[in-house]
Amino acid sequence: MPSLRLGLIGDKIQRSRSPELHRLAGRLSGIDVTYESLIPPELGDTFDHVLAACGDRGFRGVNITYPYKERVLEHVASPPRDLAALGACNTILFEGAELRGFNTDFSGFASAFLHRFGKVSPGVVAMAGAGGVGKAIAFALARLGASELRLCDPDESRARQLALALEPAATGMRISIAGDIATAAGGADGIVNATPLGMDGVGGNAIPASALPGRRWAFDAVYTPEWTGFLREARAAGVEVMTGFDLFLFQGIDAFRIFSGVSVAPDVLRRELIGAPVPTGAGA
Repeated sequence: MPSLRLGLIGDKIQRSRSPELHRLAGRLSGIDVTYESLIPPELGDTFDHVLAACGDRGFRGVNITYPYKERVLEHVASPPRDLAALGACNTILFEGAELRGFNTDFSGFASAFLHRFGKVSPGVVAMAGAGGVGKAIAFALARLGASELRLCDPDESRARQLALALEPAATGMRISIAGDIATAAGGADGIVNATPLGMDGVGGNAIPASALPGRRWAFDAVYTPEWTGFLREARAAGVEVMTGFDLFLFQGIDAFRIFSGVSVAPDVLRRELIGAPVPTGAGA
């Protein structure tokens, strides 16, 4: 049986389900996958040294999460233009002495959207949050043919920076900055939460219920829990929803394909993950 050595580098990954996703994907593909969780502060080492050690120790690839998605780009050999514009990388493939970088939050959102809603334009979209995952979703919405993206973030400068980065890739998509998500949602087709609000241990809700009636679809990047207060309210308002678990699933499938060259059926992997125990402990 072929084998594959993989890992995840991040600071708060004790509850991450990436290890089980890749091990299950390996089992479904006839590949023996080992997947290590690597937390630089707990190892008493720097991110740069941990990443380099993975290459030296025969890892095929690693996933990268908070707070290293932007920093890792320094190590990527000749990053593609779209990855450099996005400014964040969550998947590294070791090819000899070179590191190739990918963002499967970007590709995974696009795949999840098409799987859930079909080949329809996202239309006009209001999005709360312009941080790391918000960047990936924004670029994916441009790729999917959204007609307009209305950005809303408590730090308006972050929203404006994302708008500037998006412009070259957003041919045909109008970009605007809104003072609040309720205003941004007026007349929108889709509404997105790209903030941590609603996550276990964080709580809250970035999207008021008053913003939901009349929307066609809704997405929450939070996947612990899968059914956040925002999504429950959206479903009650008759809005079609896509959960953060969909993004997690498809970004993982895309990363596994990069590592192994094998495509795993999403519905089969979803069933396997639903039946798997959820990790316990602190962290994201």
